[in-house]
Amino acid sequence: MTDAEWATRVDLAAAYRLCELYGMSDLIYTHLSARVPGEPDCFLLNPHGHLFEEITASSLLKVRMDGALVGSPPGTPMNKAGHVIHSGIYLARPEAHAVVHTHTIAGMAVASLKEGLLPLTQTSHRVVGRLAYHDFNGPERDPAEREALARNIGDKPYAILRNHGLLTSGPTIAEAFNYMYILERACQAQMAILSCGREINFLPDAVVEKSVGMYAPGQSRAFGLLEWPAMLRKLDRIDRSFRD
Repeated sequence: MTDAEWATRVDLAAAYRLCELYGMSDLIYTHLSARVPGEPDCFLLNPHGHLFEEITASSLLKVRMDGALVGSPPGTPMNKAGHVIHSGIYLARPEAHAVVHTHTIAGMAVASLKEGLLPLTQTSHRVVGRLAYHDFNGPERDPAEREALARNIGDKPYAILRNHGLLTSGPTIAEAFNYMYILERACQAQMAILSCGREINFLPDAVVEKSVGMYAPGQSRAFGLLEWPAMLRKLDRIDRSFRD
C-alpha cells in the first residue's frame, strides 16, 4: 500500500482508540471510517466483531462504495449498517474524508428529545449552527437509505440521527474526531443540566447568535488539527499498538 494509505490507517486506528478512551465506544456496534488517499471509491472501516480498543492500522478493512471488500478473504465480517452510513456520506460529499458514528448514552438521549441539542453552553455553540438532523427509519442496512441520509445531513459536519446516535464528518480524521468529541460533550452537558431539576439560565438569542457566529467557518481555526498531535502523544504513552 502507499505511504499515504498507511498514514491514514494509523490516524484512523488512533481515532478508534481515542473513542474508547473517552467513553464513546459501544462494544462492536459503531464505526469510524476514512477515505483511502488516491482511491476515491474506497474507504477504511473496522472489521465487525472487534472492540475499538483492539483496532490497529493493519486490521482496518478496505471497502468499496458498492460494499465489496478489497484485499480481504471471503467471509471477512463487515458491519452492513456501517457500510451504508459511511458510503452514503462519501458518495454525496467529495470533500468529506472521515466519518465518525457513535451510540453514547448522552448522544442517544439528546437524539430522542424533540428539541434536540439546545444552545445551553459555549461548547454547544460550536455545534448548533452547523448541525443537521436525520429521522430514524430503522437500522440503516438498506443501501436505498443512503440518499435520504445524505440529503438530510447536507454539508453539515455535525449530525444527530434521531432516536439513534451522533454522526460527524470532516476533511480529516483529526477534525471529524474533534467534532465528535465536542458534540458528545455538548450532549453530556445538556443531559446533566436537564437532570438537575433547577431553573435553567437560557441565554438571550442575541448572545447565542453572536457566540455561534464566532465559531462559523472562517471565523476560527480548524478545530482538531492543533489537538491531534497531542492526542497521538497521549496514545503513544498509553499503548502504541494502534500503529501496528
